[in-house]
Amino acid sequence: MTTRPPIHLAPGAGRVYPGGRVAAVFLADREETDHRYSISEWWLEPHTQGPGAHSHEEDDVFYVLEGTISFLLGDRWIDAPRGSFVLAPGGVTHDFENRTDARAGMLNISVPGDFEDHMPGIAEWFREHRS
Repeated sequence: MTTRPPIHLAPGAGRVYPGGRVAAVFLADREETDHRYSISEWWLEPHTQGPGAHSHEEDDVFYVLEGTISFLLGDRWIDAPRGSFVLAPGGVTHDFENRTDARAGMLNISVPGDFEDHMPGIAEWFREHRS
């Protein structure tokens, strides 16, 4: 078992991936979690679409921090206001978007980890397609 040091980040700290109208801030991943999970914040400007319907092997856990985020889970959209918990198990088609007039944010936990390896390309895709 690896012994990892505790982590403390001040508000706004973390590894930021600006994607135009979408920004991701990674708080813990890779070495901090022994590659077991990643934790990130995702912030969407008003009327901003997500990545589009997709699925992957890892579970995606979401907790809405601010505003209301609409989630696609399978074939159904739900509106999740601040304080909502959403679980998209691995293999389930999902998406998210901000359909409101206010900025919205969510905490995302991806299990297993190493999702952050894809973030430079994902941020570039958002800048090109969702700006």
